[in-house]
Amino acid sequence: MRATRREWIGLAVLALPCLLLAMDLTVLYLAVPSLTADLNPSSAQLLWIVDAYGFLIAGSLITMGTLGDRIGRRRLLLIGGAAFAVASTLAAFSRSAEMLIATRALLGVAGATLMPSTLALIRNMFHDETQRSTAISLWVTSFTVGNAIGPLLGGFMLEHFWWGSVFLLGVPVMGLLLLLGPIFLPESRDPNAGRLDITSAALSLVAILPSIYGIKQIASDGSSTAAAVAIIAGILIGAVFVRRQKMLRDPIIDLELFRVPAFRTSVGAQLIALIAIAGAYFFTVQYLQLVLDLSPLIAGMWLLPPTIAGMFGSMLAPVVARRVRPGSVMGGGLIMAAVGFAMLTQVSREGGLPLLVGGFIIVSIGISATMTITTDLIVGVAPPERAGAASAISETSSELGLALGIAIIGSIGTAVYRRDMADAIPDGVPAEAADAARDTLGSALAVGARLPAQIGSELSELARAAFSHALQISVIAAAILVTVLAGVVIVTLKHIPVRNRN
Repeated sequence: MRATRREWIGLAVLALPCLLLAMDLTVLYLAVPSLTADLNPSSAQLLWIVDAYGFLIAGSLITMGTLGDRIGRRRLLLIGGAAFAVASTLAAFSRSAEMLIATRALLGVAGATLMPSTLALIRNMFHDETQRSTAISLWVTSFTVGNAIGPLLGGFMLEHFWWGSVFLLGVPVMGLLLLLGPIFLPESRDPNAGRLDITSAALSLVAILPSIYGIKQIASDGSSTAAAVAIIAGILIGAVFVRRQKMLRDPIIDLELFRVPAFRTSVGAQLIALIAIAGAYFFTVQYLQLVLDLSPLIAGMWLLPPTIAGMFGSMLAPVVARRVRPGSVMGGGLIMAAVGFAMLTQVSREGGLPLLVGGFIIVSIGISATMTITTDLIVGVAPPERAGAASAISETSSELGLALGIAIIGSIGTAVYRRDMADAIPDGVPAEAADAARDTLGSALAVGARLPAQIGSELSELARAAFSHALQISVIAAAILVTVLAGVVIVTLKHIPVRNRN
């Protein structure tokens, strides 16, 4: 059964929360220098501010996807939209690093209700395979549009208002969702859904956070027993979660889906590809503002070409996939991304803005094309009644990839910066100021501005050079990840045929 005009209008409504979720991440990247100057977070707190949102989404998505299957995907979407608007308002008026981390965590829980609901509704609104592929490519494109709009709106807000104003952008968007959702979106649920296992829901969240805490502590303070214990605890709790799912009659995650090669490979590809791009993007946005000294608005404008290129990649992928095997399309996209990351390794303190923008254009096309195909494969495998659970798995891998990218690659870059700055502090810098300068680039520039001109200028230049080196090492790690992933995808999915030749 082919979709009608009502379903396509409904798709536009579903694009609203996706647009906002993408905007919410990109505007925060731009706000990092401003909120660093205002709230003075430590390097570990800064990483938590950026990715507490992603980790709470990742830890809650499976639960929310299963809950949507039970109580109704549209109902959960609207509840989450209202909660997201409230949490955005609280984040906007945070008065400390700790408060902002907490409100970002609340945003993560609210955001976890949105994405599996939108993708599950698409699965149930578009039954024709060709139309569904087009709808999913438009759904992926909505995230790219959010990435494009976010820097521009965020840059404008930061030019004229305080950093918290960027969070208020989400309030009217969610208001529009609450108004149009009941009119254009159908309700859908799993008619045979069982009860929600609260213990499994808690385990799915607790399994993620300790491991990430351990990674951050190693990056911030070096190896320690506490960090190792946290990582091991997270892994063990994850094993308990998986074992429990095998024993339950109504698990919150359908492990049988992972028996399908296309499903498990696509989930893994999403995770690793987004680890690569998220970590690189985190450093790129700061490089534009803190190393090249661009304003938030100008930095946002330079990020626009890569996001437009990502839209092109999302729309082109399903067209190419009608003639080429999915594994080849995904592998080609990842190889393209590796080439883009290789270009970014040549960006230095002395400049390189055209090289940076050009490299990210290539990365965006490759990653966006890959994400469109992986999402289509994941959703196409699941039966309609399990759409929420499959969508939650897909979105969990995506959000976990984004958050892990900042935590892992971000931690690698942070460690490189701190190592380079360890013995680079000029003579005459007070000990307390030197410690702050070694922590983050933003702190180093703030310290440099307060010191006598010659010493302050020397410190600032050393810090910018150290950060540029951190960017180079980060994108090397990203390039290695996507290159290895391309080979795995091409080999693993070589037997998956072209899905539609029409």
